[in-house]
Amino acid sequence: MNDKINIALKYYTIKQKEILNIVNFSSELNTEDIIHYGEELNIIENKMTALEVAKEN
Repeated sequence: MNDKINIALKYYTIKQKEILNIVNFSSELNTEDIIHYGEELNIIENKMTALEVAKEN
């Protein structure tokens, strides 16, 4: 089970970095885009937290 959790954590870490790169290096984002990416990042971080808790238990 830990292997699946580690794979999921790696996947979400990559997705998190992709979103951060888009937001940090794009000069053409409007307010709606930033909010959208912020919401996506929040969802990913919540999933990662849940996976970390599951990994500990």
